[in-house]
Amino acid sequence: MAKKKSWTPKEEAEISRIRKTTGATRKTAIRKMRAAAKAKPKVKTQKAPKTTAQSLPKSVISMNRSEGIRLFKLAGRPTKEQFILVYGERGPRMTWDERAKAGVPAKQFQAALAAKLAENAVSRPAAAKPARTTKPTPTLPLAGA
Repeated sequence: MAKKKSWTPKEEAEISRIRKTTGATRKTAIRKMRAAAKAKPKVKTQKAPKTTAQSLPKSVISMNRSEGIRLFKLAGRPTKEQFILVYGERGPRMTWDERAKAGVPAKQFQAALAAKLAENAVSRPAAAKPARTTKPTPTLPLAGA
């Protein structure tokens, strides 16, 4: 058992009281103090019950979670950026029901993503493309050859 380096004044007083009343050594008094603390029933404060509408049984919560994961897999495991591209800024925070109401259910996600990517590729201006170089790069002789 590791030694405790410092005791609170309350614990020190308890140790000295046990030593005086029983005539035990300091080590035995510390053990008795710890044993008494373990034997004493601790009073637990009651938490107030949740009054929110989201207090569902764990089985319902786990079923909802597994359904969401199933739809996520069905949609092709999209990234956060892909959600934003298809559904807008709020896309990653939406539930799958909300996303279906927005017009793109999980089954059609990849098709909608492909359409958005094609739409963005066509609308890119020509000036944004890098210019091709017409001059070939010169070959340099090797230093050791």
